[in-house]
Amino acid sequence: MNYRHAYHAGNGADVLKHVVLLALLDHLNRKDAPYCFIDTHAGRGIYPLGAAETQRAGEFRSGIAKILDGQDAPPAIARYLEVIRGIGVEDNVLVRYPGSPTLALAVMRDQDRAVLAELQHAESTALKSSVYRDRRAQVHERDGHEALLALIPPKEKRGLVLVDPPYEQPDEFERLEQTLSTALTRWPTGIYAVWYPIKHGEAANRFLNRMATTGIRRQLVIELTHERDDLPGGLNGSGLLIINPPYQLEETLAGSLPWLHFRLSQPGRGRHRISWSVPE
Repeated sequence: MNYRHAYHAGNGADVLKHVVLLALLDHLNRKDAPYCFIDTHAGRGIYPLGAAETQRAGEFRSGIAKILDGQDAPPAIARYLEVIRGIGVEDNVLVRYPGSPTLALAVMRDQDRAVLAELQHAESTALKSSVYRDRRAQVHERDGHEALLALIPPKEKRGLVLVDPPYEQPDEFERLEQTLSTALTRWPTGIYAVWYPIKHGEAANRFLNRMATTGIRRQLVIELTHERDDLPGGLNGSGLLIINPPYQLEETLAGSLPWLHFRLSQPGRGRHRISWSVPE
């Protein structure tokens, strides 16, 4: 595997993913009972924006940097920006971007637990260094699909799984479908948030269509693109498939997608949607 998320930290796909992640965690925080957050492809946890690899791609400039002022931001975006500023801003300058583990730990309570899986040794080592003082966090250097199936159901019985693979392998979507189907037989009440890229071709749509035929209920699709879906050459946007979304998640995020689309896309390009692929 050659993927390094540092090249993409803070881009538009990260923004969407992390706005949704915080909204899901905030829903879980509404009940006193503890929960478990499982991140199957956790990365290194924090990304200095001055690092050579981050500067080389500079994708954060077309993502988080374009919305950091938060002017007229709807509540879910304002919440996300509040957390980002608390972690990443020094002297009014954004100097680092938090990955999913860091964002999650920033809003989780003392009674909650984070299980973070990362296969790449260098990334896993950096992640361990980032969270080693946090007793709520456990880092596993192993394949995320294997870790998920080995670690569920968690003792807390409630919680959230974030699945965010690099999609480097040609069978990534097929393996993802198999993992989710098995996971839901073992932990049917868990919330599953699956990030996927929208690129030239129909891979994402084929995945969503296959998932819709599995018999798994309550599948919500959230998508945001900055270009037309079939534009060759790169990432045109991204989406999240949410299985077992909490009540009123649609309402929580309703104003966020149009706001993000307006600020992250070129005029007349891209699209956004929140829709049920499979309802109750």
